[in-house]
Amino acid sequence: MDLLLIRHGETELNAARVVQFPDTPLGEIGMRQADQLGLSLADRSIELVLTSDYKRARSTAQRIAQYTGARLIESVRLRERNFGEIRGKCYDDLGDIDIFADDYLPPGGESWAVFNTRVDIAWDEITSAARTLSGDLVVVTHGLVLRSLIERVLDVSDHAIEPEMVVANTSVTLVERDPPWRVVELASVEHLAQRVGDVAPV
Repeated sequence: MDLLLIRHGETELNAARVVQFPDTPLGEIGMRQADQLGLSLADRSIELVLTSDYKRARSTAQRIAQYTGARLIESVRLRERNFGEIRGKCYDDLGDIDIFADDYLPPGGESWAVFNTRVDIAWDEITSAARTLSGDLVVVTHGLVLRSLIERVLDVSDHAIEPEMVVANTSVTLVERDPPWRVVELASVEHLAQRVGDVAPV
């Protein structure tokens, strides 16, 4: 059994580099990406899809479940980092504010420490679910959740990680099911018929 960690499909706000809301839907490109992803996973023995309840992630997960016949369960712990009052703002309009800086606390949102603690709880939830399965487990979540796992939890020693790496939409990170959770394949988008450039990470 493998773990497949997946970022949701592209949204129009991703492409416009706007900090997103929970109810941001997939855009037309994102829907195509999700279908291509689902088709590419159809032959795998996927038993469960665990997803963030945010609309863009849930829609991506539903397409995977449709193509694979897997069960789908939502988890609030897989949500993107909460940027509070920064949501809806364009990156270019934030001036000198670096919303990804270690010490930045978005008004009404989560600090990195609070966010990473939540991601750790989500990871416990993921690994607990994995232990109950004989088939593969798919996790559909968000860019910063995946970055948090890649930087702090997963064994990425076989891969070169760029400091400003953006985990691409519908990319698949394949992880061995047991500690140290070695990453076999990092943020692959080989399933996409048409590649798109890097867009906003959240």
